[in-house]
Amino acid sequence: MSSKLSTQPSLSTQASSSLFTLTVAPAKVIRGSGVLQAAAAEIACLGSRPLIVAGKHTLAISQKNLQPVLERQQLHTAQATYGTDCCEASLKSLQKTAKEHKADVIIGVGGGKALDTAKLVAQQLQLPVVTIPTSGATCAAWSALSNVYSEDGAFLYDVGLSRCPDLLILDYDLIKTAPQPTLVAGIGDAIAKWYEASVSSGHLQDTLVIAAVQQARVLRDILLQKSATALKEPGSEVWREVVDATVLLAGVIGGLGGAQCRTVAAHAVHNGLTHISGHGSIHGEKVAFGILVQLRLEEMLQGNQLAASARQQLLKFYAEIGLPQKLSDLGLGNITLGELQTATEIALVPNSDIHRLPFKVAPEQLMAAMVSTTAPIDSRETTAIASMEVPSARRSLTNRVSPQGMSDEVEE
Repeated sequence: MSSKLSTQPSLSTQASSSLFTLTVAPAKVIRGSGVLQAAAAEIACLGSRPLIVAGKHTLAISQKNLQPVLERQQLHTAQATYGTDCCEASLKSLQKTAKEHKADVIIGVGGGKALDTAKLVAQQLQLPVVTIPTSGATCAAWSALSNVYSEDGAFLYDVGLSRCPDLLILDYDLIKTAPQPTLVAGIGDAIAKWYEASVSSGHLQDTLVIAAVQQARVLRDILLQKSATALKEPGSEVWREVVDATVLLAGVIGGLGGAQCRTVAAHAVHNGLTHISGHGSIHGEKVAFGILVQLRLEEMLQGNQLAASARQQLLKFYAEIGLPQKLSDLGLGNITLGELQTATEIALVPNSDIHRLPFKVAPEQLMAAMVSTTAPIDSRETTAIASMEVPSARRSLTNRVSPQGMSDEVEE
């Protein structure tokens, strides 16, 4: 699989401007059970000729649940699939389809790839966009961001959008029909917000960034406390709270904190892994694995025993809900040295978010971390390098903010 990255600027190059022009939230959020019926009138306010963008599987869901509702509002709808990924070929094809239909609003229905595609097509055509997530796998329904991949599923670049969606419709009845692994992946993607935001932004004094980091702490606590119960009780109140956390609250953090607060090493590792695994695992699964890699780097290179304890805590949590703990859990048990080097090279490209870590990472160090995510805490290792003078943003955050959360949890 090709490891070539696009020359398009990554979101990390836009951090300074995003602190001044924040895209915080969708213009309107409608949530509840069976809300698609009521939401049709809101869609009609945005346009009369919607183009529905979805995946091949989700198109059938759209035809059954959404299209009849829109037709009762006398809207002239057309549907199109994005194919296998949010890729440049799909974007060009959908632009053509939208123009032929004379679409005046784009509706994204599905998971993160469908929603990212819909948002980006809408921006390119300067049309309003509606996002209707069909799973709790990501916060793509909320965010002003689209990730672009190759047709083989390899991450290429991300695009910071000019605004969040005009309308987000979160129908719990629709989310409930998704396979449970999608919500598990969403939990992995969302819980990363704390481990990344606290490192990249925990030392900053900007009011909204402080708020974003603290929301990331709240998000982590909700997920650690409620995920296991929610997965056992789909459709219950606690399940809805976890869905709100993965789809909505995770988006709030990136909106308030901006690009600087959004991603660090966990997402960089995800990007690298897409170049060797393609569509072999879900976005949030790779991000969850990336959290363990980031914590392992903090542990190895900083002698950070809080990171070591946090990693052990997450390993237990992952085992309980079914998130990947090691490469073999991602279907990469037979990874070659060359493939590992490819993933590492992509994760460490000059504009990668991994460089928001408060220390430099060499390729061999990242490779070592990626193959040792389940290693037991070695007190000799941490003691030997604890004297390294590397700032710990997460530790400074703890000194500044009073601890909150679960009583049996390591405060970071």
